[in-house]
Amino acid sequence: MAGPTTAERQQKKSGPPRPQRIRRPRLPRSRTLIVVLVLAVLLGGGGVWVLYGSQWLRLERVTTSGTHVLTPEEVREAADAPVGAPLISVDTDALEERLRSKLPRIDSVDVVRSWPHGIGLKVTERKPVLLIAKGGKFVEVDAEGVRFATVERAPEGVPELELSLDRESGAASLRRFGTDRLVREAVRVAGDLPEEVARDTRNLKVRSYDSISLELSGGRTVAWGSGEKGHSKATTLTALMKAAPKARHFDVSVPTAPASSGS
Repeated sequence: MAGPTTAERQQKKSGPPRPQRIRRPRLPRSRTLIVVLVLAVLLGGGGVWVLYGSQWLRLERVTTSGTHVLTPEEVREAADAPVGAPLISVDTDALEERLRSKLPRIDSVDVVRSWPHGIGLKVTERKPVLLIAKGGKFVEVDAEGVRFATVERAPEGVPELELSLDRESGAASLRRFGTDRLVREAVRVAGDLPEEVARDTRNLKVRSYDSISLELSGGRTVAWGSGEKGHSKATTLTALMKAAPKARHFDVSVPTAPASSGS
């Protein structure tokens, strides 16, 4: 009886024949690209409509925070935000510029979109460090020397600035530096004062660029000199007041050679 043929022996070794894969027809690359583009346009168009054309994402409310002297109503009125407009279209830079222009008391403002229907106005107000009396009212001056508001009543704890220029040195300082620079020097001095001295300061007098003095509570005075070397003068004044607590007059215009007098 004849044995298996060579073909049969090879078939036994390799096992049963493998089924052939059925290949699905593929879309041509150009057609696939067209489909993707069509879907992208449809999705993009829908997104644009949601942002700009629908009623879902429109500005309905404006909130404020950080106000102390200003009222939220004043801030919202000055902002004049376009209620009812698409939230995405609100020009936040224009809102900020409008607020700072209409309300000089505002030092900075952060305009934030609060999805889906709000705008938040985070306000930082200027704080007065000096007051300038004018016509029975008071002009507030901040730490940068900016005169930002006029008020009927002096804020508590803010010293008054008096430009009492001497005939010769004061006039020379005025010609050389100008009023704004002298005011900034006074602000500089106010910012360098030790905390306990700042609380007691009632008046800051400028006679010239190099002659600035303080009037404290209880009739005490301090000759400060120019606005230069403020940190050294503050340190020296603190030590001098501790060493001579009953003195009425202190001179730190030359911080390396301070003096005190009166009792």
